[in-house]
Amino acid sequence: MTTASNPIQLQKHLKGVDYPATKADLIAAARRQGADQATLKALEAMPDRQYDGPNAVSQAVAQH
Repeated sequence: MTTASNPIQLQKHLKGVDYPATKADLIAAARRQGADQATLKALEAMPDRQYDGPNAVSQAVAQH
C-alpha cells in the first residue's frame, strides 16, 4: 500500500489546511508537511478544482 492510498497518511500530510482549498493549496500544504513523492503524485493527479474538506480530497485521490 502506498502512502497516497492510505487516507490517514494523506490527511496527516494535509494537516492545517483551511478548507475550501484548491488543488494547488493542497499540494503546497503536503510539501510543507514533508509528503513523499507518491502522495504528491496522487494530489497532482486530482482534478483541478476546489475541495470542501478532507473527505472530498480522499475521494478524489481514490478515483485516480
